[in-house]
Amino acid sequence: QVQFVESGGGLVQPGGSLTLSCAASGSIFNVENIGWYRQAPGQQRELVAHITPRGAGTYLDSLKGRFTISRDAAQNTVFLRMNNLKPEDTAVYYCNKVPIWRAFEWGQGTQVTISS
Repeated sequence: QVQFVESGGGLVQPGGSLTLSCAASGSIFNVENIGWYRQAPGQQRELVAHITPRGAGTYLDSLKGRFTISRDAAQNTVFLRMNNLKPEDTAVYYCNKVPIWRAFEWGQGTQVTISS
């Protein structure tokens, strides 16, 4: 069982940027697809981006061009760079394995709030 610790969220004005970090307790990024998920109040958790063991990123269509996923395998950390943030990006962001049915126990996530 690997544990994930997400950080980097905050309150940002529309149009702003944030970089989220996800630190894993073990060396997992070289063997598993790892994704960033988000859950807005009253909504289901959705996958917004994931990265393969080879480092290829895949994104939710509506987010292409604004979000970039990357990783530092040596540091067991995955990042999500988010640009041109919109109010609808407000959610708690989590990282975990992809697909979701293979997920480990969820961490606490990091809150992202986009508001003027």
